[in-house]
Amino acid sequence: MKLILFDIDGTLISAGGAGTRSLNRAFEKVLGIKDAFKNFEMAGKTDVQIIKEGLILHGIEPSISLVSELIESYLKNLTVEINNNSKHLKPGVKDFIEFIHYELKYPIGLLTGNLEKGARIKLDPFGLNSFFPTGAFGSDHEDRNKLLPIAVKRFSKRFNNYLDFHQCIVIGDTPRDVACAKPYGAKVIAVATGPYGVETLKKTEADMVVETLTEINKILPLLS
Repeated sequence: MKLILFDIDGTLISAGGAGTRSLNRAFEKVLGIKDAFKNFEMAGKTDVQIIKEGLILHGIEPSISLVSELIESYLKNLTVEINNNSKHLKPGVKDFIEFIHYELKYPIGLLTGNLEKGARIKLDPFGLNSFFPTGAFGSDHEDRNKLLPIAVKRFSKRFNNYLDFHQCIVIGDTPRDVACAKPYGAKVIAVATGPYGVETLKKTEADMVVETLTEINKILPLLS
């Protein structure tokens, strides 16, 4: 058995900028700062990390209470902002997920920097939440590199069967997705549907780089 773990933003979907707008609105409402994340690189980071770095960028101490207040505001905003006409599934995603779920019958989960509530909000309009019973999220740990062990532990408990890191395949669109998995010995498929192109992703330690998840035939040997 293999455990297939997916990143969300840039890999499964584009939220149409909903996440950035929601964070900007949270910072404006709570702190009076407009466009707090203008020219800020978010790709591959956890939500908590992004919020803390945003606060430090503006010279504000990221206290626990303030971070919690911003998270609450962000999630409230996200439920509204996700309803936009620019959101869309990335190419091949639905067919790829259904192939793994129905044909290969492998367990599927999430490995994402999104807070779990935020992840569910983003996936809900696409009807994808039912495919991902659990995983590891930015609400579990702000350091993305700590998330894979959490996901493996949860799935091992769910199936009452120990899973090894070498049974895991992580699918993501950023170098950070690769970096969070390779030290544990997991395989990584990097997909160039996010902010990074194929050539950049080939410079990482990814086991395979594809343009999109429509390339099932190319990916299949790694899944077998």
